[in-house]
Amino acid sequence: MKRRLMMKTLLAALAVVSFSNVQAADFSERSLKLGIQNPKGHPAELGAQKLADIVSERSGGKIRIKVFAGGVLGGDQATVSALAGGTVDMTALNSGILSSHVKEMGIYDFPFLFGNAQEADAVVDGPFGKALHAKLAEKGIIGLAYWELGFRNITNSVRPITKVEDIAGLKLRVIPNPINLDWVKALGANPVPLAWPEVYTALEQKAVDGQENPVTVIAANKLNEVQKYLTLTRHVYNPQSVIISKKTWDTFSDAEKKLFSDAAAEASAYERKVSREQESSALEGLKKAGMQVTELAPAEIAKLREKMKPVIAQHAASVGTETVDAINAELAKLRK
Repeated sequence: MKRRLMMKTLLAALAVVSFSNVQAADFSERSLKLGIQNPKGHPAELGAQKLADIVSERSGGKIRIKVFAGGVLGGDQATVSALAGGTVDMTALNSGILSSHVKEMGIYDFPFLFGNAQEADAVVDGPFGKALHAKLAEKGIIGLAYWELGFRNITNSVRPITKVEDIAGLKLRVIPNPINLDWVKALGANPVPLAWPEVYTALEQKAVDGQENPVTVIAANKLNEVQKYLTLTRHVYNPQSVIISKKTWDTFSDAEKKLFSDAAAEASAYERKVSREQESSALEGLKKAGMQVTELAPAEIAKLREKMKPVIAQHAASVGTETVDAINAELAKLRK
């Protein structure tokens, strides 16, 4: 009896060892580069570190991801080009920037598209968001998950904005995308497309008057040092695409692909939670740092929406009516 028990214990131990060996064999020694524009401490950087930790732990330390924060690998477009070429492995960036590779991704830059973050989560995590990410594969890019940057707001160093007309004449830095150029022009302002690593210096030297970003980005990058006025407009919500080079992806085993997909999804839930927790504290921190914060009245937000409607209609054609109809159908279901 005792001998049989010992034999069972030995066989069970051997089975565990055998299983561990099979698991270990599924992963190869790898060192990957992940570049993001956000500085250390920003939710996206924390999400990237979380992703790296999950992958390292579950691969038994075989797969290491080094996170390069603060745009040290270049601006978004340069990083995406390097990723498609295989010299950078991963990044997380505003999904709309990928419209230069897949035109339909431009839908994510539409002003006043999402009413709240929960709507955005449901759309990007569902069939619509997955279908857009799938279109990236033929461009050498694999979409893994969506994180969030948050709702964008306008800052400037010239004057407080209390009505829509106050925006006119300002030189505003925008993400280098056609729709961003056009909505700024529609407000009578002057759009200046700049890669993110250039923005702080441009604001400091008064080459541009202002920019627009979520409060977490404004706080993490200390834009309060070069911007006096913050206006809460919440005019665009930015999902962020977590993407990996197809050249890197194609070298993965099935187990490695599953590991990265699962890790990206888990890191997504973590990153969104951190982002939403940081938003209110970031706003309070900016006020304490001396920024003058104003919030547009509902009537002014309505005027802002009206001025942006022709821009949305114009770009609906370039994104494609099928894509616009699909996302509107998803949003209509959520709003019932």
